[in-house]
Amino acid sequence: MAKQEIESEVTGNVWKVEKSVGDKVAAEDTIMILESMKMEIPVEAPCAGTIVELLVKEEDAVEEDQVVAVIEAD
Repeated sequence: MAKQEIESEVTGNVWKVEKSVGDKVAAEDTIMILESMKMEIPVEAPCAGTIVELLVKEEDAVEEDQVVAVIEAD
């Protein structure tokens, strides 16, 4: 099965992590929410699969295009 890296679309902070390693997700499920310039930006699964890595935790700073999670696609 193919692994898919998920990148942050913005520079900001991890406000809330909604999924855990091992969780099954559908395409477009929210994995975490970033906060940037007082806006909440969801990070969504690009495909259905299982979360195999979360590379950030709540309150971490993230840069644009930083890999924040990895999904093993179904």
